[in-house]
Amino acid sequence: MSFCEEMIRDRLEANGLAAVPEQIERIHVYFQMLKEWNTRMDLIAQMSDEEIIDRHFVDSLTVLKTELLPDAGKVIDVGTGAGFPGMVLAMMRENLSVTLMDAQMKRLKFLSAVQEACGIRNVEIIHGRAEELGRRKEYREAYDAAVARAVAPLSVLCEYLLPFVRMGGCALCWKGPAIRDEMENGRRAAHLLGGRLEMPVECPVSGRDWNHLILPIRKTEKTSREYPRKAGVPKARPLGGTQPA
Repeated sequence: MSFCEEMIRDRLEANGLAAVPEQIERIHVYFQMLKEWNTRMDLIAQMSDEEIIDRHFVDSLTVLKTELLPDAGKVIDVGTGAGFPGMVLAMMRENLSVTLMDAQMKRLKFLSAVQEACGIRNVEIIHGRAEELGRRKEYREAYDAAVARAVAPLSVLCEYLLPFVRMGGCALCWKGPAIRDEMENGRRAAHLLGGRLEMPVECPVSGRDWNHLILPIRKTEKTSREYPRKAGVPKARPLGGTQPA
């Protein structure tokens, strides 16, 4: 096992995340490709190797220590970017069928290369915007969970995610301290879209002072056909109102 693989294993173990050697090897390949591709395209901010592992890989996987994500079923990662949290979750939970969705083709080319290099069979990669794909029959209310990490304010995120979630399923939003300022507007937006905000779950990363949490939004009613609105509208005119300055 290389030094880098040992670091990945140690950081996972420090956070109570067990991984078999094959999973560690896949994460290592993903990590190395992320660093290489990041030299020629803007995938993540520059930081140390250990911080990359903690901020992107470990932070994505903290949900596995909760009961928020099903052991099996269909998950869509909306605005997946460099593949967090969806790709790394697919590596750790082979019983999940994970769809990675993004509007930027260059990011999807990177993810396709990772998928091929790591032999990931439980991932589908699709190109498009949430506002458009959320209206298509094959994606609308077709998922047990819709996830997003560092994508948009909560009131906007509700309109991106909830149209994809089946009745009884959940939208999961990775958030930081700013969530406190977003809750009221997010609650109103969720209600309009057939969702209900549940209690945020703290998901700390060992050795870091990041105040990270995951906010579940339960799908309790079908989303009205008027949502999502046209591309760009949810961001320009959030359903729950604008965020406080």
